[in-house]
Amino acid sequence: MVKRQRESGAVSLFLVIFAMLLITVVTLSFIRVMLSDQSQSSTSDLSQSAYDSALSGTEDAKRALIYYRTLCNNNDPSCSAEKAIINSNNCNGGLQGVVDGASTSEIKIQQTQSDTDPSLNLNQAYTCVKMSLDTVDYLGTISANTSKIIPLKAVSDFNSVTIQWYLPSDLGTTATTLSMVGDSATTKPLYLQTNWPANRPSLLRAQVMQFGSTFTLSAFDNSNTTNSNVNTAFLYPTGPTPAGIARTVSTTIPIAQQDVRKTPTGVIQPVKCSGNLSGGGYACSVTLTLPEAIGESSTARTAYLRLTPLYNATHFRVTLNNNVTPVEFDGVQPSIDSTGRANTQYRRVETRVDLTNTNFAFPEAAVDVTGNLCKDFVVTDDVNDYVNSCTP
Repeated sequence: MVKRQRESGAVSLFLVIFAMLLITVVTLSFIRVMLSDQSQSSTSDLSQSAYDSALSGTEDAKRALIYYRTLCNNNDPSCSAEKAIINSNNCNGGLQGVVDGASTSEIKIQQTQSDTDPSLNLNQAYTCVKMSLDTVDYLGTISANTSKIIPLKAVSDFNSVTIQWYLPSDLGTTATTLSMVGDSATTKPLYLQTNWPANRPSLLRAQVMQFGSTFTLSAFDNSNTTNSNVNTAFLYPTGPTPAGIARTVSTTIPIAQQDVRKTPTGVIQPVKCSGNLSGGGYACSVTLTLPEAIGESSTARTAYLRLTPLYNATHFRVTLNNNVTPVEFDGVQPSIDSTGRANTQYRRVETRVDLTNTNFAFPEAAVDVTGNLCKDFVVTDDVNDYVNSCTP
């Protein structure tokens, strides 16, 4: 007699169930990751589209500023009215002269990616563009050993200029400690270009050029400390001891009294700078008190500031003051605040534009050569002596 034992198959059943559960979990996880990536990609695409919309608003704002400048340069009577519209702080108000249908509502840009597929909907627009001709400061960057000329045109009279320079981003690294010459150092060494520390703020040359309601060319050679039209100061960054200490300081210099023509020795002016930029902000700050322009008995002037960072490139900020009261720039570097939209995604862009060409290629020197320079001086009354006596 054969005894047969029947197995129930419970183990196989449990194995099948667990396998199905595992496959289901893996599949659902994969679907979730795929949907998350798709959503993130869609959000990123919409965010970029919103950013592009904001840039489109910025470009239209530039057109409006050019339109305003053209009116004023042509002495058009509507110049003052256009300025009031731009400074009204109304959304898209300043665009009415250059954008059809500009009003307080948003400006449509692009609605679909394809005319044949309405499902590819972008719904792009910029919702609000605001402009301001008057700004509290002038911002910019300058490459090493090059210059930028800034018009010092203000809404009212001013008698001093504050210059701040060198941001953490100028370091080019994540380090925040600066290599500085001590405040009490008796000498301020000048190095070869390659030997100046990369983590030291630039030595800044600041030149103020100004004139009153009337002037003569000879007035620019006058070095009087009370009235002067041209003054130059070399601003040397110094830091605290021990190195690496952060601080907020500002140096005040009467630029006419420190001009090289008045002080032939020791013309480099030390400027107290922070030795650590971990808290952000500019490393160096100096206030230049200005003399009155020749022929003027008040702070009324037409003035320009020329900045030249030596050794290192730098970011900078310039502000105007009347004693201790801030004075705004008048139409020198207008600000644009533009908000763009793509579907429900919004991006905001704030930028500055120069209404004057501050990047004109002004010469940095009378003669600029990479090799040797031969200078030959001849005093003669015979025209035949005027020949090239320098050998190649």
